[in-house]
Amino acid sequence: MKYTKVLSLAALPAALLAGCSQNKTSEASKRTVFFEKSGMDTTVSPGENFFQYANGSWYKNTQIPASESGWGSFYILHEENQKDLRAILEQMAKDPEGDNGKKVGDFYASGMDTAGIDKRGFEPVKPLLSRIDALKTPKELVNFAADSFKEGEGFLFSFFVGPDDRISTKNAVNFQQAGLGLPNRDYYFNNDPANQKIRGEYVKYITTLFTLSGTDSVTARKTATEILKLETEIAKSHSTPVELRDPVKNYNKFAVPDFQKANPEFDIKDLLNRFNLKTDTLLVGQPRYYKALASLLKTQPLALWKSKLKFEALSSSASALSSPFRKAKFEFYGKVLNGQQKEQERWKQMVSRTDQGLGELLGQVYVEKHFPAEAKERMLTLVNNLQKVYQERIEKLDWMGPETKKRALEKLNSFTKKIGYPDKWKSYDDVSISREKYYENLQSIARHGYKEMISKLGKPVDKAEWFMTPPTVNAYYNPAFNEIVFPAGILRFPFFDFNADDAINYGAIGAVIGHEMTHGFDDQGRQYDKDGNLKDWWTKEDAERFTKKSEMVVKQYDQYTVLNNLHINGKLTLGENLADIGGLAIAYDAFKLTEQGKGNEKIDGFTPDQRFFLGFAQVWRIKNRDEMLRTRISTDPHSPEMFRVNGPLSNMPQFYKAFNVKPGDKMYKPEAERVKIW
Repeated sequence: MKYTKVLSLAALPAALLAGCSQNKTSEASKRTVFFEKSGMDTTVSPGENFFQYANGSWYKNTQIPASESGWGSFYILHEENQKDLRAILEQMAKDPEGDNGKKVGDFYASGMDTAGIDKRGFEPVKPLLSRIDALKTPKELVNFAADSFKEGEGFLFSFFVGPDDRISTKNAVNFQQAGLGLPNRDYYFNNDPANQKIRGEYVKYITTLFTLSGTDSVTARKTATEILKLETEIAKSHSTPVELRDPVKNYNKFAVPDFQKANPEFDIKDLLNRFNLKTDTLLVGQPRYYKALASLLKTQPLALWKSKLKFEALSSSASALSSPFRKAKFEFYGKVLNGQQKEQERWKQMVSRTDQGLGELLGQVYVEKHFPAEAKERMLTLVNNLQKVYQERIEKLDWMGPETKKRALEKLNSFTKKIGYPDKWKSYDDVSISREKYYENLQSIARHGYKEMISKLGKPVDKAEWFMTPPTVNAYYNPAFNEIVFPAGILRFPFFDFNADDAINYGAIGAVIGHEMTHGFDDQGRQYDKDGNLKDWWTKEDAERFTKKSEMVVKQYDQYTVLNNLHINGKLTLGENLADIGGLAIAYDAFKLTEQGKGNEKIDGFTPDQRFFLGFAQVWRIKNRDEMLRTRISTDPHSPEMFRVNGPLSNMPQFYKAFNVKPGDKMYKPEAERVKIW
């Protein structure tokens, strides 16, 4: 289930969303070098490939750890942070303080008890499989799928309760497409060798789960093949990743009686009762899916649907079952799709799962130990500095008329700024945790999450809510809240350091701040007004000029390739590319207002401007496995790191001047081809 829409700085493996550490006393005070020159490859000209110039030696000499799908800045921060979180969790497990401390410690301990988990085999999921086996009609199957959400499961349907895009103060039920086990529809239809191999491995994975749970191998293989065929039919109804980026096309409002008329095969009122959703209005992102679902429920055998639900039950539970199930899931989702060679150590997995499941309980302790108040104050100053610069840049835009400028400035100055951690913490009082029952603990957390979500219906939107936990190494812009959010976890080197010179901090965290601000004005974010409503506030002429300029960005990034022949999808990555380009330009202007930015004193042989751009490149010092890179090209709205560096810089004359980039250099673009929007 998706709970809201946010536009984040980076999309990385789920484990990496557990964050980094901001030690109050240790590393921040010890670091004296803020750009690692040893990582450079000075045999490469800055104008040929700045990513390689800044990071090339590091890239050539870095071996990705076997348990990771990539390595570099975000990963290293995550690794450091996990150690800090581990210390907190082990202390909580050993000697907890209060009921919440015991709850967090017991959850962590329950997941660390792999001997106990292995002893239970797949017993925990057997009752669920038995209920699926007992279904006798398609209607019973649909009712079971709807009822399962309250129990922490969820089949056939996908929905969340969050702001109505056109009435941002009101919560609404948002239904979305569902039903696929592969990352998106393209995996079912692309027939290149890589995708054919992935589909073959997917069938193997399904087969393995069935054989582990008692089905003979021949039947298991046959069933797995049929499930792939069924999902391929479902995938035909799905929107593409690019289509899902259009907020207007994905906003379809129905009165409940009207949705009932459009989908007569379902008893919509009964389904809503089973979901515990009391509403007279529905938002349906992709209505085509629900029509296809109704048709396939009639045309495909009940036995096949039951097999699909059993597979989904096993797959979603596999990480909480015995070792053979955990290994099977890793072999496909970890190794095949992301290139990991071995599973992460168990304690790392449990640090991440505790952060995901009880994040604001763990986050309270994390913030107390590792996030100093002065970091929040310094960050707010940086945000305010960039906001002032952004205002000046909007006022000076030569392509935007006064009416649209006025509204753009109103939106900019209405940003809510969230830094570090929430002002109020979530309650987990209804979560029951047993030190001996990891599977049941996950179910309790899932039931809590569902109850928390549906309780929003009928209430005003709570704009104090956070959608990342405090330790997360990321940031986001939320269009419905018109907010920019910077969790505590990202406020550390190489993004931010108290002792770093302004060039490094503005090139790093400054560009991050500018990136999130620019999401408010990218091709998606610009369609929301200052109050978070999906509302066209642009004049027709200004919208056309923006679209024309954006098409230049699509064209630029479409030309970039990875793995020899895989092109970046410029339309899929447009919003993030616009945010990268705009964010860096804004950060640079803000840097030039500092004393260092106004001067020309060299540090380590580099001018202030050179250090600014090197600090920016250092943030994206990441190396991916081929499998991960291939998955990202198909699914990730963020461009690979090399092009997050080289793409924006090729549009900046200030970069050209700093590193003497000239016509004939690969990164040089004639002035008419350079993108300048924000």
